[in-house]
Amino acid sequence: MSIMNSFINDIFEKIAGEASRLARYNKKPTITSREVQTAVRLILPGELAKHAVSEGTKAVTKFTSA
Repeated sequence: MSIMNSFINDIFEKIAGEASRLARYNKKPTITSREVQTAVRLILPGELAKHAVSEGTKAVTKFTSA
């Protein structure tokens, strides 16, 4: 279980760091879903990125409609 936790934390830190760099590069004060999606596409390979973006969008839609 500890290995999975470390893996998830590592991926989260990579995505957050990349999203932060993208926001800074575009001179934006906040990280939006666009930066997160772009970071996911840059970090995760091919099909995995596509599924991650799809599931993330679905989760956000479900959260905002509840």
